[in-house]
Amino acid sequence: MNTPLNGNAVIIGASGGIGSALLEALRARGHYDLCLGLSRHSGPPLDLTDEASIASAAQWAASQGDIRLVIDATGFLHDAHFEPEKSWRSLDPEHMARSFALNAIGPALLMKHILPLLPRQGRAVFATLSAKVGSIGDNELGGWYSYRASKAALNQFVKTAAIELRRRAPQAVCVALHPGTVQTHLSAPFHKTGLDVRAPLDAATHLLAVIDGLSAEQTGGFYDYRGQSLPW
Repeated sequence: MNTPLNGNAVIIGASGGIGSALLEALRARGHYDLCLGLSRHSGPPLDLTDEASIASAAQWAASQGDIRLVIDATGFLHDAHFEPEKSWRSLDPEHMARSFALNAIGPALLMKHILPLLPRQGRAVFATLSAKVGSIGDNELGGWYSYRASKAALNQFVKTAAIELRRRAPQAVCVALHPGTVQTHLSAPFHKTGLDVRAPLDAATHLLAVIDGLSAEQTGGFYDYRGQSLPW
């Protein structure tokens, strides 16, 4: 296992289905001194649409000790107002703006404020939950314009930030991870017969296993919950 048995872990989006499962799994493993959960409802709060809250929460997390693992488990697919678009006829600028704000811009600001706080020496990991549908090379079905495009933008942010992070902390890892289809509020309306839908705790266990096995040479990559590289 590559992850050291010291330092702290931080889960962002800890009030969500996958985020809460990741926090539970990490605390059960006991590999970290502290496992901190951040969300809009935590203390301090972290709101992806409020950069000041991101900066403040990042500084608070750093004040608790060395940050060795950060997992961004946030994401936006639908809400009471917006559903994934089946056609270009459904494209809506407000929907697109919200998708990019939560799936790309917010996580990019997390990188802005958290990556400089990772230790310069030793292994540290920043992982953000992307989605296979954000892969341009894998897109065979179309649709879901805003979600696909915002996750593709997130992947580019990860790749770019990883290059800069390597100059500062050569042993650090910055990656995008596809968790698969998980039984959460985000995915529930879109489950199909025969689809492999996994419980949040199972998904968390698989994601942590992938993170454990990542090497510094894999920074900037896009991987699924089995550890397989995905096309951009």
